[in-house]
Amino acid sequence: MLASASPRRSTLLRDAGVPFRVQPANIEEVLHPGEKAEAFALRLAREKALWVAEQLPGEPPQLVLGADTVVAEGGRILGKPRDAEHAVELLASLVGKGHRVITGVAVVATADRTVNSLAVTSRVRMRPVERAELVAYAATGEPLDKAGAYAFQGEGRRFVTEVDGSETNVIGLPVRETLGLLGLTP
Repeated sequence: MLASASPRRSTLLRDAGVPFRVQPANIEEVLHPGEKAEAFALRLAREKALWVAEQLPGEPPQLVLGADTVVAEGGRILGKPRDAEHAVELLASLVGKGHRVITGVAVVATADRTVNSLAVTSRVRMRPVERAELVAYAATGEPLDKAGAYAFQGEGRRFVTEVDGSETNVIGLPVRETLGLLGLTP
């Protein structure tokens, strides 16, 4: 069971040959004061997986996968943009330098509610970009539901010059590590 409505996560799991159903979690995604990016992503992944696991019966046993991806630049956590103007602001803070993409992944067994989790970090570098190009990209609507306001699997990839770490993590789910948590061979 995937505790996420993210079409990107569904695609990545489907492409990896993992059978699943989708049941999005209904939790509030609020950053706690002083919470660091990795802790935030891990907490949300666990909360999502646990919320969905609690809605399911213990039998037959199932695994519930929760995930949350955040973009961190310096000490800031960049969420999803409110609108196109905010997307331009977020992107302007990322282009011409590096940032981290962190995905927390949690797997909960419905039988006993045990949780296994991990966080994966990828370092991303973007090229310098003129504001007009950012405005044109934001106008496409693509960045509006993405942490950090860009889609690495889409047109946003043109801004990226380097990824150090998992590319699927930058899309929203580190596939190799997730398969390991699910007990599947990557």
